[in-house]
Amino acid sequence: MAVEKHINFFELQKASEKTGCPLCRIVSDRAYRYIDNTLFEHVSDRGFRALFRAAGGFCSFHSRNLVSFRDGLAVAILSRDILEDRIESFEKKSIWRPKGRCPVCVEREKIEQEYLDFLSRSDGNSSEEKELREFFLASDGLCAPHYAGLLFTPSGKKRQAPVWLKNFQEQKFKHLMTRLDKFIELSAYGRQGEFAALNEKDQVVWKEAAACLNENIQ
Repeated sequence: MAVEKHINFFELQKASEKTGCPLCRIVSDRAYRYIDNTLFEHVSDRGFRALFRAAGGFCSFHSRNLVSFRDGLAVAILSRDILEDRIESFEKKSIWRPKGRCPVCVEREKIEQEYLDFLSRSDGNSSEEKELREFFLASDGLCAPHYAGLLFTPSGKKRQAPVWLKNFQEQKFKHLMTRLDKFIELSAYGRQGEFAALNEKDQVVWKEAAACLNENIQ
C-alpha cells in the first residue's frame, strides 16, 4: 500500500533530520503536547478527571514533566483529586491501588502504533515511498524497542516489515555491536593510546547503545 504525504510523513521527515530514534522523538514531542493540551483544555472535563483520578495521575516518568508547565492551577486541581484519595487510604489504613493507566502512556502507545503501522506500509515504489526511504536511511534509525514493535504487534502477532527498512535496521544494530566490541577492547589497561585514536563518536559509543536499547532517550 502506497504511503501518502500527510502529517505522519512530514513529522517523520522532520524527526529523521535530528539525532536519535525518529519515533522516540515524535512520541516524546507528542506526549509533551498532549500534557500541555490536557492542562489547558481537560481540567474542567469530568470524564477526563475521573480517568485521571482512577489512574492516580500520570506515571512517575510523565509526572516529572509537570514542573515545566506554567499552568499551576490545572496541576493543583488535578493533584488535589489524587491527594484526596491518598489521604483517604491513609486514614483507612488501606493500600491505594490505581484502577487505570497513565493517560499519557495510553496516548503514547497509540502514537507508536500509528507510526509503526505507517512505516510497515512503505514497501512500494511510489515517489512518496522513495522520498520516505531517502530521508529515513539518512537518519539514526529506530531504537531496538521500536524496531521490535515494527516486527510484532502488542499482541505478539508478526508484522511484515519492508525489506529496505529491515536491512537498514539490522545492519545498523550489527555495526553498533562491532563498535561496542572495539570500545570494550580498547578500554583495557595499557591501550590508552589506541583508545585516544578512536573518533569522537566511537569514544562515547556506549551512549548510542544506551539510546538504542531504551525508548525516549535523546
